[in-house]
Amino acid sequence: MTATTDGPAGPGVSGTKHTDRDSPGPEAPGQESLTALAERTAARAVDHLLARQDEQGWWKGDLETNVTMDAEDLLLREFLGIRDEKILRAAANFVRAQQREDGTWATFHGGPGELSTTIEAYVALKLAGDDPEAPHMARAAAWVRENGGVARSRVFTRIWLALFGWWRWEDLPELPPELIYLPKWFPLNIYDFGCWARQTIVPLTVVSALRPVHPAPFRIDELHRDPARPLPPGRMAPATTWDGAFQRIDRALHAYRKVAVKPLRRAALKDASRWIVERQENDGCWGGIQPPAVYSLIALRLLGYDMEHPVMRAGLESLDRFAVWPDEETRMVEACQSPVWDTCLVSIALADAGLPRDHPALVKAADWMLAEQIVRPGDWSVRRPQLPPGGWAFEFHNDNYPDIDDTAEVALALRRVDHPDPERVDRAVGRAVRWNLGMQSSDGAWGAFDVDNTSKFPNRLPFCDFGEVIDPPSADVTGHVLEMLAAEGRQGEPRARKAISWLLAEQESNGAWFGRWGVNYLYGTGSVVPALVAAGMPVSHPAIRRAVSWVESVQNDDGGWGEDLRSYIDADWIANGTSTPSQTGWALMTLIAGGERDSKAVERGIGWLAEQQREDGYWDEPFFTGTGFPWDFSINYHLYRMVFPLTALGRYLHGDGLDHLTARRDA
Repeated sequence: MTATTDGPAGPGVSGTKHTDRDSPGPEAPGQESLTALAERTAARAVDHLLARQDEQGWWKGDLETNVTMDAEDLLLREFLGIRDEKILRAAANFVRAQQREDGTWATFHGGPGELSTTIEAYVALKLAGDDPEAPHMARAAAWVRENGGVARSRVFTRIWLALFGWWRWEDLPELPPELIYLPKWFPLNIYDFGCWARQTIVPLTVVSALRPVHPAPFRIDELHRDPARPLPPGRMAPATTWDGAFQRIDRALHAYRKVAVKPLRRAALKDASRWIVERQENDGCWGGIQPPAVYSLIALRLLGYDMEHPVMRAGLESLDRFAVWPDEETRMVEACQSPVWDTCLVSIALADAGLPRDHPALVKAADWMLAEQIVRPGDWSVRRPQLPPGGWAFEFHNDNYPDIDDTAEVALALRRVDHPDPERVDRAVGRAVRWNLGMQSSDGAWGAFDVDNTSKFPNRLPFCDFGEVIDPPSADVTGHVLEMLAAEGRQGEPRARKAISWLLAEQESNGAWFGRWGVNYLYGTGSVVPALVAAGMPVSHPAIRRAVSWVESVQNDDGGWGEDLRSYIDADWIANGTSTPSQTGWALMTLIAGGERDSKAVERGIGWLAEQQREDGYWDEPFFTGTGFPWDFSINYHLYRMVFPLTALGRYLHGDGLDHLTARRDA
């Protein structure tokens, strides 16, 4: 794979010939110039996206996270004894290039230095041969010591260090493999965890039980405040608090380890192994994401799987496909790949921008998406055993964990295409709607992967300090599902009305909605307002007016909108940040849906997008506007900067692209 973010768009087909759309009506002279500006901006973006479509029909932008992906990939190869010097050099070049002037590494562009990320990056560079006395390494080590050293890093970082003897296993939280036997009604069973955490925790129970140590190639004393006593004295929280209770549970689990019944432990390890192997995808990955893959490979190796075993070979090959090579000397590892998500969002953007609904690019994309629908049960069926499948995953391969959000957006994309086999589309969308409705949580809203995944216990575990480990309903996912239901004419059904009630109750006092999977209130609001309006809520409704007023009030002086990831932990950062194309797109989508198409705020926002666009139709966006875990794990989707500005421009010019559905239903 090669990086494609900065290359020229190449020849394309203009997307501004609106053969089956209503053209904007007569406007005042000032508005005519804005319309022309929006059309030119949209046309260039359309051409750029058309030129980037894969011949199979999909789109995929790079998914950029942080250098822990690269560091852990190198540590995995070192642990398994498959060190590759070319990969080591190229990965080190990428890690080195991401270091900040103060010697640290951040988890997002422009963010502060982060301790665990800096430790893992430092160790990776030392593995690559960087001299600890070199200025960039000395600055990093000094910063780590000043900020508490290895002892203050997250548990996952110390697990990696324990694999090489740089940390004691005894000083890590215990995670027994017998966890796999807890019934689904029992607190802290594996299905109480979100799917991403579940897939990671099961293999880690194996690693925790076996406590392997690979001989370390060097020492890391320089990352400790006191190498002789790296673990600071701990203090137990009061037993009457949740933290205190779980600290005592962890102490009990450490004691249990010494007396664990050996046959039971052997059986648990065997069943964990079976659970892991059964969830390997056809392409060799686990869950389509990097963390479960690396820990699954380590666990299976510890359980005796030879490196030439087909399961191991396929797993390693899948990780290689997560690598992006911007050039021959630089290698970046994606935490995940997003072709289904990117393809449905691009299809929506192109259709809303006026590309004919029967355009070959849209038909080819629809064919690819139709072939990707998942028609077998996955882990979600533990809570919904009678529900027929019908969802879509986020990735190329992840049949065990289809995504409610992706399923809603794929259905919306398919409805924008005049496909030569409309009955096939109807069947696919029907399965998707049925599955999404079946995945509705009891409060009327939707999470991303599971139903009622809301237990508070997993987040309390001392082990779980790496980000969100449950999958509760969110406003952004619920908004997308509601929008899908409205497109199918089902907005008046009880389950849709329950979702609307939930969304209204979740609105913040300032008029915004929290964004779980995008940054942050701009994303949440941009997901909810179009859905509520599509479901029939008048733009005069107080909830819509409050949202519109809030978006207008947080517009930047340059005409765009931006929000820093620090808004997840500090209210002063809410809707506060450098203007970005994707977040400006979300704000414009809110305003246009809210009846403000002709407002000054929309005019300024479109002007900012036009001014920032490159000649090849692309927008630059170094800022991270997506999330895996709010604040803890941030994502820069390299196509967000294209699809959301184009969607907003298209809706300014033509509406939401689903008017034909209403006409068809009325007929």
